[in-house]
Parts: sequence; structure tokens; C-alpha cells
Amino acid sequence: MSYRIQSGDTLSGLAKRYGTSVDALMKANPQIQNKDLIYTGKSLNIPGSRDSFEPGTQGQGVRGGGSGGSSGAGNVTAPPGGAGPGTRGPGGSPFDIAMSHMGKNAGSLKLETTGVGADMEDWVPNNVNCANFVSACLEQAGQIKDSQHSASVMTLQGNLDRDPNFKRVDLKDAKPGDVVCMKVGSGQHVVMFAGWKDGKAQFIGSNNVNSDGSQRISMSSMNYPIMSVHQYQG
Repeated sequence: MSYRIQSGDTLSGLAKRYGTSVDALMKANPQIQNKDLIYTGKSLNIPGSRDSFEPGTQGQGVRGGGSGGSSGAGNVTAPPGGAGPGTRGPGGSPFDIAMSHMGKNAGSLKLETTGVGADMEDWVPNNVNCANFVSACLEQAGQIKDSQHSASVMTLQGNLDRDPNFKRVDLKDAKPGDVVCMKVGSGQHVVMFAGWKDGKAQFIGSNNVNSDGSQRISMSSMNYPIMSVHQYQG
């Protein structure tokens, strides 16, 4: 979750509000050098709150693998019909790259020393890896540079807005691999468009589907307000 610091906020107060610790906040925000000095208007990664992105309540979510982090795609078939070909970068399709990790726990994936796992930031807590995972898939596909990688949904969205190789499109025009940012309560979530199933949009990403609240790579429909859909044009 990304939080914009308000006047009067303190790290200790925010840690109490979001059920985390000052040490965790410091680790999640390496730009902060002094725990007693934060600046109004700056963005803060909140590691103690979960992304909170369970499958949507309408339609049937498509989910693969078990909570143990299986690398298989389980019973997932993709992409669902009617989406058309996905976007590709110099390194391939970000959708195909994401699908190759279906069912893996984010915590396990980050330990891999090659591919997506190597590009994911290790410090990100296991319940808030949505932007970390999507950024790594885009990197592996060659659609963004390492400097554009972010574990913050809003920062990643801003990076794509500034990248001439991406443009915003309507969901009806989305292709598998397009980056979809959503609003969830006071936080945000980011996934990739995966296609259509029974008339409902499907999304793949790092989602809070494990019983302990940690994230696993899964696919499902979601019913949250969409902030943006970014499509690669390069």
C-alpha cells in the first residue's frame, strides 16, 4: 500500500494505525534516514497492511496451484477467449512470463536468482508484492527498465504514464499483459489483464489468496474500480 504523508503524521503513529512497526516502515522506505523526520506530501510504502485483493465476488475466479508455492499452473487455461493477442516486448510477453509463475508464493519467487524472482525487490513484505511482481514481469519482457521498477502501485503507474512506449486504454481495448491499476479502499492494487471469461475480465498478478494473508501468483476476476490500464506500444 502507498500512503501520502499528512501534516502531523509520525512513523510511530502510522505503524500503530496500520498494524506494523517503525523498523518495518524504515526497511520498506530506505529513503528515510531518520525515523523522527518524515515530510508531508511524500509517499510512504506501508508494509504492515495487506494488498487485500481477494478474487471478485461475481463470476468464478481462476486460480492455480496450492498455497505451498507450486510452480505449476494447476487447472488454469489461458488466456481466456476473446482477448486477442497479448502485448510483447523485446524479451517476450509479460502475460506469458506471469503465467509461467502461476501458483508460486511471492515469498518463494523472490528467492529465485534468475528471471522474475531476481528482478523482484527482496525487502517487500510477502503480503504487498503486487507492484513488485508486475514490475519484474515487465522488466523480463523488456518493456521497462530496472530504474522504472517499483514496489509502489502509484509510482509504477506514474512511471508508465511518463513512458512514451505506454498509453492508457479502456478496459474493453485491453490485451493480455496490459497493466491494470485498481483502487481498493484506501489503497491500490496492480495486476495484468489476462482476457475475458464468461463476459468478465480476468486478471493475473500477486494476490492475497493464501490463508495467512500472504500473496500467491493467481488469476481471477476482480470487482474493484479501475484507475488505469496501460498498454505497451513499443
